[in-house]
Amino acid sequence: MLRSVLPLSFIVGNRFFGIFIVLPVLSLYALELDGANEKLVGFLIGGYAITQMIFQVPFGTLSDKIGRKKTLTLGLIIFIIGSFVCGYANDIYTMIFGRLLQGVGAIGAVSTAMISDYTTEENRSKAMAIMGIFIGTAFSASMVLSPILSQKWGIGGLFLLSGALSIFCIFLLFTAVPKENKIVAEDSEKVAFSKLIFQKDLFIINFTNLMQKMLTSIAFLAIPIVLVKELGYIQAELWKVYAISTVFGFIAMGLGGFLGDGKGLSKSILLSGVLLFILAYSFFSFAPSAMIFMVGVVIFFVGFNLHEPILQSCATKFVKAKQKGTALGIFNSFGYFGSFIGGIFGGYILHHYSMFELSIICVILCTFWFILLLSLKDPRVFKNLYFEKNVSLKTLDGLTGIFDRFSTSKANVVKYDSTILNENDIKKAIE
Repeated sequence: MLRSVLPLSFIVGNRFFGIFIVLPVLSLYALELDGANEKLVGFLIGGYAITQMIFQVPFGTLSDKIGRKKTLTLGLIIFIIGSFVCGYANDIYTMIFGRLLQGVGAIGAVSTAMISDYTTEENRSKAMAIMGIFIGTAFSASMVLSPILSQKWGIGGLFLLSGALSIFCIFLLFTAVPKENKIVAEDSEKVAFSKLIFQKDLFIINFTNLMQKMLTSIAFLAIPIVLVKELGYIQAELWKVYAISTVFGFIAMGLGGFLGDGKGLSKSILLSGVLLFILAYSFFSFAPSAMIFMVGVVIFFVGFNLHEPILQSCATKFVKAKQKGTALGIFNSFGYFGSFIGGIFGGYILHHYSMFELSIICVILCTFWFILLLSLKDPRVFKNLYFEKNVSLKTLDGLTGIFDRFSTSKANVVKYDSTILNENDIKKAIE
């Protein structure tokens, strides 16, 4: 598992570093571009997400058909071109175009599906935790380095660094990542595309991704603007705020991965994260000083990082193997749509009103989100059984409780709902 997961996680971490490193200071520097205002800066932050949202499903579906590596390469090349457009932009409209182009390279679902292909469902939590560590490290490093490097290179230099890292990712993809693991579906039933969106549990987990990314987009837009322009915090010291927050967030990420997938408490972790978002935005709403506002930032980072290592793993629990790329594309599309809404909506409210009104709206939305999450089916009810390659799974046709059947290079796999069936029922049916 490690031979495939480690290089892929490194690629994902590098890609996220390239994305994250511009976020902490983008709103401040973008306001200095020709023609910029808060609404256009909000679109700059959220616009990347709208093209990501549009192209996640096509890229995910394409990867199911032509393979993950080819699709990843195509997406990385497009992202690199967009990064260099942003790097040399002098006005807000050129940078918006570059950000939209970056978003067309929508490989998030493909990366997750590829890691999922290399692992069994029982080991997937470990694989996602490894990926989460790389993402967390990238996140932490970018939060600290972004204010420092932007002082030396400007925002254009950060975009150029992002493009260069993506070129390195293509090199790693073809030199360090093993040959793709081919998965063949035994179950002939294909889930309708509409069901991948509107099936209750899939919709709830997709909506969870939307809300988490929306709140994150709002936070990255508002934190530097409120701290520096309204509360008088020194811009050059922003890295300290992000450094402290990411330390707590990194601890929360490890805790979320261990208790979530590792101990089967994913649903409880998701609910806890929402409560922390409510608390964080409550602090944002009334903070009379930079210190109080920074307490809210720390709480927000803890909530975000509790969610991050388990969200994508949870999404794979509710979908069949042969439609994993498409389903994860939908999942990521919801997330990027949330980022788009957060950037546009957050920029509009900050431009016309204040952080107080924006925070109150977020608290109300989070309360609705928490209530919706209570009805999510617990992901740990799904179990897998593994059989030798010569064992036929055809005798399971029509057996209630069988969620999926597929074949990997090493075994035939049965995924079932443990609240309906048990292991002995399946073994008897096969015998």
